[in-house]
Parts: sequence; C-alpha cells; structure tokens
Amino acid sequence: MSVDTGQQGTDRSGAAAHEGSGRARPTLTWPTLAECARSLADGDTTSVAMVTRSLDAIDAAQPTLNAFKVVRRAAALAEAADADRRLAAGERLPLLGVPIAVKDDVDVTGEPTAFGCAGDFPTKTADSEAVRRLRAAGAVIVGKTHSPELGQWPFTGGTFGHTRNPWARDRTPGGSSGGSAAAVAAGLVPAALGSDGAGSVRIPASWTNLVGIKPQRGRISTWPDPEAFNGVTVFGPLARTVEDAALLLDLVAGPHEGDLHTPRPLTVRDAVDREPGRLRIALSLKLPFTATPTALHPEIRDAVGGIAHTLRRLGHEVVVADPAYGILLGANFLPRSMAGLEEWRQRVPDPTQLDPRTLANARTGRLLGGLPLRVARAAEPRIRRRIGAIFNEFDVILAPTTATPPPRVDAIDRTGHYETDKVITAACPYAWPWNVLGWPSVGVPAGFTDDGLPRGVQLMGHESSEPLLVSLAAQLERELRWDTATPERWW
Repeated sequence: MSVDTGQQGTDRSGAAAHEGSGRARPTLTWPTLAECARSLADGDTTSVAMVTRSLDAIDAAQPTLNAFKVVRRAAALAEAADADRRLAAGERLPLLGVPIAVKDDVDVTGEPTAFGCAGDFPTKTADSEAVRRLRAAGAVIVGKTHSPELGQWPFTGGTFGHTRNPWARDRTPGGSSGGSAAAVAAGLVPAALGSDGAGSVRIPASWTNLVGIKPQRGRISTWPDPEAFNGVTVFGPLARTVEDAALLLDLVAGPHEGDLHTPRPLTVRDAVDREPGRLRIALSLKLPFTATPTALHPEIRDAVGGIAHTLRRLGHEVVVADPAYGILLGANFLPRSMAGLEEWRQRVPDPTQLDPRTLANARTGRLLGGLPLRVARAAEPRIRRRIGAIFNEFDVILAPTTATPPPRVDAIDRTGHYETDKVITAACPYAWPWNVLGWPSVGVPAGFTDDGLPRGVQLMGHESSEPLLVSLAAQLERELRWDTATPERWW
C-alpha cells in the first residue's frame, strides 16, 4: 500500500521532516482511508488487490513491528471478493472493500477477544456494535491489533513481546492502542479503531505522528458492554489525516439499544472543510493530580508552544489558562478504572497467567468497587461543573498529550507495581482527566524531537464539541501538513 515519492521534508515545527533527523524524512506515502474508498468506487483497483497488499504488508512486518494479535487472511480475502462482486453490481458504501484494523478489545465474529492477555479465549459469535457498524459501511476487517494486558499501560507489550514504533524500533508506539497506531503509522492499514480509557488513543497518536479522536462518551457504542470501565473508556479512530479520523468516527458512531450513554447525534466529517472561525483558546501546561514526581520534557513544551504560535498566526487568541482540576478528579478516576479492571479480570479464562501488576490492580478494584465507586460516580456532575467553568471564557483547551517523547519499549519490563506507576505517570499524566469528564479531545501531531521522535498535543473541548475540535484540527493540518511525513521502513 505504498509508493516511493522521493519527497523531502521541511522543518519539525511544521510536523514534517527536518534536516539532521533521518527517521523523520518522508520517503513513502500511503493512500488515505478516503483515497482507498474512492479508488475502489472508481474501479481503479479491486478490494482483493487492496486487501492482499495490506495482508502481505502485515505479514512482512509482524516479526519485527508486531502490531497484530489476529490476522484474518482467509476471512478478509473472502470478504474482499464479496466486496468486489458488490462493487461490480453497482453497490456503493462509504468503505466498501477497504481494509481496516480493530483493537483486540472489541469482538469480531469467529475470533477471540483476549485484550492483551494470555490464555485460551473462546471465539466470539457476534460482532461488537462498533465492528457491526464498520461492516455495515463495507469495511473488511483484516485483523485485531495488540494491546497491553487489559489496556492498563501506555506501552504495548506483554506475553506476545513488544509492539514497536515505526519511527524508531527501540521505542514504544504507546498504548494501550499501540498495535492500532503502529499498523496505521507503518502503512499496513489506512486507519484503525482503538480505545481510550486514560489517553489510550491520544497517547499512541502523539508518539506515532497520527490523529487520534477520543469522542464524547457514548458517541461510539461499547456494546456488548453498556459502558466500558464504568464510563471512562470510549472507542476512537486512529488515522494519518483529520478527514480519515472524522470519516471513521462518523461511520462507527451511534447507539445500541442497551447503551447507558446516548449523546445527541451529530456528524463530524463535514466539519473538516469548515473554517472554525476565530477562537479563544486556553494554553494549559498544568499537570493534573499525580501521586509521583512528574515534569514536562522541554521538547514537548516546545511542541505545545509551536502549535500555540501557529494558532495565533491563524488568527486565534491563545491565552495561558488552566482548568480547575482538583484532587477529587484523581479520586474519581481510580475507583472507576480499577473496578473496571476487576470486571475484565473475571472474564479471563485463567487469571493465574496474568501479570502480577494486573492482579494487584484487580485487588484494588475489588476494594474500590462498592461504596467508593458509587461515590465517585455521584461526584462526576460536580467535577464537570467546576472544570467546565473554563469554557465560559474559552472555546478550546490546548495541552500536551504526553509529558515526554516515546520511551523505550522495555521501560516497564520486569518492574514492580510502584516503579511501573512512576514510569507511566512521568510519561503520560495529561490525558486521563477528559476520560473522567467524558468530553471529546483530539490528539494531533506537533512535529518531531531532535532525535526524530514524534510528539503531539491535544485539543480539548466541552460536551459534544467534536465538530469544533475537528474543524480546528483540520485547519492546523492544512497549515502544518503532518500527513506528508512517514517513517523510513525498517520493519
């Protein structure tokens, strides 16, 4: 799915390549999700050819990049052949015949859902609602991507080894949607679905030069679960362009009858081509509550400053201002996430195969799953009002997505529970508050470090503000053209 362009980069402040950083020079370009769909609809290629290229690229990359848990070669090729018959008969759907990957925390008929865990998981007899909607749009599911165990860490590794970053093989692509991010950044698929419970779409987007959307809670159904991790986790798209991410979001959005959260319907793809108007934007570097020492890396600080400068140049007012996070926010997140982890632990066929850190977190979840969880859920409206007060003055918040560039893949290997928490808190303290609030946030690329490692920022909005955030992200993309930068192939 790639062609050589010989195109050279510009500078890292524009999110393209910069001189002196070989890993950041764009040497390849891959078709976007929208381009793939148009090529199939116009008859320029066939689904079988497109899916075969994707599957062959996955197979070639798997021994080194290690992005996939399940590769559905036979099933995907059969689905592609059916898509070609439907295309030839004149049928048109938004993604008819296009290869897509999904994270291994959603159900795909005929495949297990292991969510990063070892063990003999049963095959599923029905698709998750998000997968059903992908199929209804015509997509061909080529495989399920790796996640760390039960999505706990911003590193994608486990009993299956490490998933590696296409931009640097010794670095993590992030997590917990690291397999999906690596697959898209390496051009194995044009887009993928991930999930975000504490930044797990936005963090890997930041560390792989992608766009990642964490939508409003309930925007994408989590069925067969009425909600995921007590409402902190949502599904979201990963793609190289804002248009692709918005298109994928629109296609998988929508409720299931049993969902606990059903926000009013909206579309975001049409916001890509709409100017956002002059906005008042809060620039916030404030760390939300953390229990361990954390500091913002200078090159991440520079990246946020560079995006702020671009926004000002585009006519927006950018003012330093911070949300009123407060200590109660962390106290709200912990019971919901840990109790959700314990619920997932109970689904694992053999919990004795779980990482000791997982078992420790699950024990915490058992302790917090009663009254503390009910108190946390009851406090959410009050927390929303306090933090949401910033939107009386501002339209959008600009903040770092992570505190550091991507760490080494083995940074939490063989570390104890407390040491692991120190590493992940130091790297990723910024994204989780919006999971407690349930509001949208869009992660966008913000150039590269001096070592050629991707970095990103997040645009954070109030309830159901996806169209505004997407419009602003698309305006930045037109200015910075981060989609022209791709990693040099090593996998």
